Amino acid sequence: MWSSAFIAGIIGVGTAPPMLVLFGRFAIAGVLLILVAVATKAVWPRGRVLGHTVIAGLLMQMVQFGAFYTAMGEHVSAAVISLVQGLSPVVIALFAGMLGETVSRIQWLGFGIGGVGVGLAVVDQSSFSLSGLLLCVVGLAGLSLGTIYQKRFTPAIDPRTGTAIHVAVSAPFAGAIALLGNDFHITDIGRFAGSLAWMVLINSMAAFLLLNTMLRYWDTTRVGRFFFAIPAVTTAMAWLVIGEPAHPLTIAGLAVGLLGLVLASRRPSAQRDSTRAALSYNHFRDPSGDNGSSRTSPTSSETGRSMRKAPVP
Repeated sequence: MWSSAFIAGIIGVGTAPPMLVLFGRFAIAGVLLILVAVATKAVWPRGRVLGHTVIAGLLMQMVQFGAFYTAMGEHVSAAVISLVQGLSPVVIALFAGMLGETVSRIQWLGFGIGGVGVGLAVVDQSSFSLSGLLLCVVGLAGLSLGTIYQKRFTPAIDPRTGTAIHVAVSAPFAGAIALLGNDFHITDIGRFAGSLAWMVLINSMAAFLLLNTMLRYWDTTRVGRFFFAIPAVTTAMAWLVIGEPAHPLTIAGLAVGLLGLVLASRRPSAQRDSTRAALSYNHFRDPSGDNGSSRTSPTSSETGRSMRKAPVP
């Protein structure tokens, strides 16, 4: 889902100005996501949490895609954009300590190898300008900082309302920039409508609902390392759908990046032990939530003895 956003974006930007495409995506998806949240009786954030949600949304939506779509308008390929975005796990890992998360040495090695893979693939590209590459870096910063900000300040937000707010608050900003550009010419209405429909339903709704759900239940480094796989999928899709060539160094870089993903996906042994301990504890908890007391044991002391004797799976 995530990789297809680059393909749909390039098709859309090829028929209309980048900010017009982005405004259409945000406006339509924002309305639909709000309707979904209301229909499913999702819990809406208030007060300070709402403010943090808006900031995270502007970073993850407006800054990220505003920069990436503008880079597409400067003829930066889908492969290059996805490869730069593939550095997101490295940026997220640098800030993991702020969130109380730990990154093992083998994971750091994986992040480093993944970054080298991205660099190899980008070096083999010669069709983009310096300004286009800088725009990609801005988009990378928006995604990475937005992910960290959301996990730090709104970790328990409902993915339905969180995604709706993220997209809806970004629409006015994209619309304002589109108005300033004063260019609303669409060269191919069919391709424009098709790419917009895909971006709204698959990318803005399904993909970000999934991402926000992952951020609610997983740590940021675990979520971020999946971005290492996106460049390979994007490059293959770009070659198949829009005919972008796959250069030798690009393929080599993707292979190195995949190795980095495998290493970065390994959990520290301490984390595995804590997971097993949590599973053992939950096995003996009262499902009714009675503070871990046993249904069959009438006293807390008996419960404690039962838990101490329980084998760890």
